[in-house]
Amino acid sequence: MSEDFSEAKESFDNDGFAVIRNFLSPDETEDVQANVARYIAEIVPRIPREHAFYEDKDDPETLKQLPRMEEYDDYFESLLHGSKFERLSEVLLDGPVLGRNLQYLRKPARVGLPTPPHQDGYYFNVTPCEGLTAWFSLGHADEENGCLRYIRGSHKKGLRPHARTQTLGFSQGITDFGQPDDLENEVAFTAGPGDLLVHHAVTVHRADDNPSETRDRPAIGFVYLSERAKEDREAVEAYRKKLAEDLASQGKI
Repeated sequence: MSEDFSEAKESFDNDGFAVIRNFLSPDETEDVQANVARYIAEIVPRIPREHAFYEDKDDPETLKQLPRMEEYDDYFESLLHGSKFERLSEVLLDGPVLGRNLQYLRKPARVGLPTPPHQDGYYFNVTPCEGLTAWFSLGHADEENGCLRYIRGSHKKGLRPHARTQTLGFSQGITDFGQPDDLENEVAFTAGPGDLLVHHAVTVHRADDNPSETRDRPAIGFVYLSERAKEDREAVEAYRKKLAEDLASQGKI
């Protein structure tokens, strides 16, 4: 059966995001979950420390983020490239794409901090800012444990001013967030295992903290850029270097 992403395309163009329930089957989702567990057990001990973020680096239970997994593991390389995720991205971005990053995103129970309002495009350093992030849920996300919140239509209004934050993995946040337009157009989305939320690089989004006692919020994030987008590699590498220095100085990695 051919894949029909027309409904997602309409939502993505109009709202700046799309939600696809059961994007992968239960068996396919379990396979991703099993490979994440394998990666954490077998690969994480061997990768550079700046590619494993913890809320408390002395407590493995506070694992928060594993960026650039495709660089260290063939399974995740194949999940990023030539996959259903890539095919969806080509439809949403109107042409060929470049898979830039695949990462594990986890908001751990009790200690998971709020994700500040931001636009992924601010980090991408590309012109034009044509890209997306696909957020694939590996568990249950709701308003109790920090589900994603999008600002409908914000992708049509350009990049907003950002400044440094203290949130691990999200070093920049929007400085003027909270305007009436933000509050009136914010939409929260719950998700279950296998669901996919995907948003434009300029879409404003955020998430609350996770105060629940036992419910982590695990997901895989995919970043794709349109082939039309030209990357400033020097700016990207400078950002990554500064981020690693900051995280090390804070005892986070």
